[in-house]
Amino acid sequence: MNTVTAQPAIAVSGLRKSYGEHRVLDGIDLHVPTGTTFALLGPNGAGKTTTVQILSTLIGADDGTLRVAGHDPATEPDAVRAAIGVTGQFSAVDNLLTAEENLLLMADLHHLGRARRRQRAAELLERFELTDAARKVAATFSGGMRRRLDLAMSLVAEPSVIFLDEPTTGLDPRSRRTLWQLIRDLVAGGVTIFLTTQYLEEADQLAERIALLDHGKLVAEGTPSELKRLVPGGHVLLRFAGARDLGDAARLFPDGTADHDALTLQVPSDGGVHSLRALLARLDDASVEVGELSVHTPDLDDVFLSLTGRADNTKVSA
Repeated sequence: MNTVTAQPAIAVSGLRKSYGEHRVLDGIDLHVPTGTTFALLGPNGAGKTTTVQILSTLIGADDGTLRVAGHDPATEPDAVRAAIGVTGQFSAVDNLLTAEENLLLMADLHHLGRARRRQRAAELLERFELTDAARKVAATFSGGMRRRLDLAMSLVAEPSVIFLDEPTTGLDPRSRRTLWQLIRDLVAGGVTIFLTTQYLEEADQLAERIALLDHGKLVAEGTPSELKRLVPGGHVLLRFAGARDLGDAARLFPDGTADHDALTLQVPSDGGVHSLRALLARLDDASVEVGELSVHTPDLDDVFLSLTGRADNTKVSA
């Protein structure tokens, strides 16, 4: 488990951004601890990419207090840029260059010395399993290889904070999972990941905390488990060896739903440890034997639909 330092990697308070009469961000607050993955979810047009662009110094905010790696993007843009890496929705890979040449170009842009630039390129080619493709032109790469190279390029200067703006869009399931593991490895090494995505499973798999953005406002924030408990539908499914135990349990939990053919009882629950412990204690006190128990909680699809009133433009990856 990562050790979280006192100073957050990203701290945002009252962030606002408008284009003419259209308010894209309407006073959002964010707190991202160092060495964690934070996911910003939302449908197209919610303001995710605008948030990344502001935090990475590409555009300015209209209002708000911002700190990225301890620096203000507005007054200390160079310090912020020195501390971050960015992988956007569209690949920064030059298709006319080889994988190695793309990395060396980034090293030159970051003013790495001649020896260090080649050493760093070799390290990243090996880390992202691109060594065999080092001398191949990027135009011949698959989508997964191109995305790995894109992420490797953002790591040339060894940033402490990385912004990933919908990094797995268009990737097949295998390539997506490969990239997920690379992200986990980065966080295990102390890097902070700020992830925007439309893939709900991706946020669930990677992020310690998730914020849900809709129409420029944060409508919810918490751990994946906390968000899932915001919507109804969670339950504990109890399975019994015989009808007698099922009947006794049904009397204990009159709000449950019994299936006498399957010998199961579905009891509403938030899935939390305390409620589960209380449920088991009631069964134990009544000497009711349970054969099997499983906890079912709403998924992030349910959370998204409940809090935004829409499910379009939000995907569940295979």
